[in-house]
Order: sequence, then structure tokens, then C-alpha cells
Amino acid sequence: MTTHAPAATALYDIPGPVTRKRHRVYGIVSTVLILALVGWIIYLLLATEQFTSAKWTPFEYKGIQELLLRGLGNTLKAFAYAAVLSLTLGAVLAVGRLSEHRAVRWLATLGVEFFRAMPVLVMIFFIFVALKVQPLPALVAGLTLYNGSVLAEVFRTGINSVDRGQREAAYALGLRKTQVMTFVLAPQAVRAMLPAIISQLVVALKDTSLGYLITYEEFLHAGKLIASNLDYDLPFIPVVMVISPIYIGMCMLLSWFATWVAKRERRNPKTKAVEVAPAEPGTLLPGGQ
Repeated sequence: MTTHAPAATALYDIPGPVTRKRHRVYGIVSTVLILALVGWIIYLLLATEQFTSAKWTPFEYKGIQELLLRGLGNTLKAFAYAAVLSLTLGAVLAVGRLSEHRAVRWLATLGVEFFRAMPVLVMIFFIFVALKVQPLPALVAGLTLYNGSVLAEVFRTGINSVDRGQREAAYALGLRKTQVMTFVLAPQAVRAMLPAIISQLVVALKDTSLGYLITYEEFLHAGKLIASNLDYDLPFIPVVMVISPIYIGMCMLLSWFATWVAKRERRNPKTKAVEVAPAEPGTLLPGGQ
């Protein structure tokens, strides 16, 4: 049985026998260190009695399960509101920043820069305390103002990245600015902006956990109530081990959805280039003899 050496590329040279041996040693050492770190963490958890039945008993009760499910539902509700409103606000501010009217452009720029620079927690507290807004609207408003301003820059950059010739060709066909933006620039820009949009939505999803600071009963707030319960020996680590994978899973699900949308866009026949048959000998132009 013959083995084939790695193919040469323009980016790096083919590693020799000594280099490959050194890379194997690096891999083995890294694997041992990672396993040792995992083992040390498990040892600490066992030494501090984090796997005792007393700390995991709460999750068997129906009331605790309902509390977690209700908190998860409130988290998803706040995220849904914040995501839709952030995308809408981002689109409006991006159009304002791209406006030909100087006053509109300056106002949009001022709003974007102000809300991007303001910490999201400060905005949530200000809306909740100073304006005396209920927890859910205060949380959604703070997330919308911050993430909407960030998405505005994402939208503006994506639209400006479209080839200038596309815009000029659309104007040459007699389309108005609104039509050019809606039917020409935005559809092409969305495919380029999709990874950045999803990344910002993941940030919004994680920031919904700030709601527990203003007594909004979201997922983290429910976990905090369980973790601080003396009757179950303060099961802080078990609560973290239950809640963290769910947060990570929701973020991964959102990323998977973005990947699925991107693949579907690539398969969409409306987004594919139209193939033009090559000219053949004897082909006559209209009106030709």
C-alpha cells in the first residue's frame, strides 16, 4: 500500500519527516493537557460535592421545571421583540445615514453613534428607573436601541459594498432611489451582511440575561432563584450546568438557521446568474439581412 505525500501549495511548504513528528508530539501534548484540565475540573466538582443528590433534587420537582420553562419562554419572548425591533430600527437608521439630505444624515449619525457608545445596561436601567417603564418593555427598548444602532452600521456597510455599477445601471433603467435600494442593493447586500446580522442577534439573545437585574423573570432570573435556595444547599454549579448548555444551544441554533438561509439563497434560482448562449456563426442581429 503506497502513501501519498501532502500536495504542495502556494501558502506553505510540505512539512518534512522531522516537522511531522514534531507536530504529532505537539498534538499529543496538547491532548494530554486538555484531558488533565478536564480531569482537574471534575475533581474540583467532586471535591466540593457538586454532584450530590441534594443539589440536583430541585430539578425533579414540577414547580422548578415550570419555573425554568416560564423563564425560558420569557427570554425567547424578549429576544423575539428585540430582534424584530432592532432589525427595523437598524434599517431605518441605515437609510437615514445614506440619505442625500444632510439634516437627516446628521440626525441618523448622531443617533447611531450615541446609542452605540452607551452601555446597554445603562440604557435598560435608565428606561426602567427614570422613565418608570415595566421590566419587559424596558429590557426590549434597551436591547433595541443598542443592537439597532450596531445593525445600522452593518446595513450601511453592506449596501455600500455592492458594486457601484449595479446602482448606476438601475438608475439608467429609470428606477427611483427607493426602488434601487429595495430591489437592487438590499437583496445583494443581505447575503454579505447575514453573518454579521446573526452575530449581533446572538449578542441580543445573550443580553436578555440582563433582565434579571430589573426583576424581569427571564431564564437567568429563574436560575438565580433556584441557585440561592438554602433548602437545596445552594445549588449554584448545578444550575450553571443546566442553564449554560441551553443558552449555548439557542445560539448554535440561531447560527445554524443563518447557515441554512444562506445555503437556500445560493440555491434560489432568482439569485443565480442567467446563462447567455454564445453567439454562433450566421447569427443575425435584429433587422439584419
